[in-house]
Amino acid sequence: MSDITSAPWSSPPPDASSVTDFVAGPGVERLAIAIDIGQLRASLDEVLGRLDYDQTYGEWGFGVLPVTRRPGTDGRDAVDLSGRFWIRPDDSYDEIARDPIVDEHDYSELVPEFEATYIADVVAKLRTVATIGRVRINLKQPFNANSWHRDPEPRLHVPIHTNPGCLFVVNHHCTHLPADGSVYFTDTRGYHTALNGGDTPRVHLVAAVLGDPHSE
Repeated sequence: MSDITSAPWSSPPPDASSVTDFVAGPGVERLAIAIDIGQLRASLDEVLGRLDYDQTYGEWGFGVLPVTRRPGTDGRDAVDLSGRFWIRPDDSYDEIARDPIVDEHDYSELVPEFEATYIADVVAKLRTVATIGRVRINLKQPFNANSWHRDPEPRLHVPIHTNPGCLFVVNHHCTHLPADGSVYFTDTRGYHTALNGGDTPRVHLVAAVLGDPHSE
């Protein structure tokens, strides 16, 4: 019979404070670029106040607000808001593709409501560190998670509103992304998910990466 004093439950409890910090790991890095989080939040509030889109944006557990679009479109078609991803949805463990392929290079135009706003400035700043495609603002309601999936390309994340229960997982690495003006590179070519286990909505500005960003 084994000694119960050597069992895992006899060890001190894990640290409960560091989980509110960002911890870099495989597939998640903080970039050497800073955003004014106050201006970013104010800019989003301003745009939402002018749009007729906020009801749809917040209607489901996962809402999407387009910031860039293909010229000649409004950026709100289903293909604009989602796009190709791969998932293993059941106990067969077989991977399948869902949604059409999106040509990220086509999303070259700002949605007009974002022109002359600080969000436009943020998009321009992101373009100084990487070639980017679609830019969207993603909302995740409390007690909600994305599917466990992988994308064709990486993403840049700028958290706008978050809480300590919001976590990002890439393969086996899990961390919180604080909304402190940081920009995070997430290699979403690996399997990943985002979850919101807190009481308040999680809102991120997300850009598809078509070039190599420069990390710290």
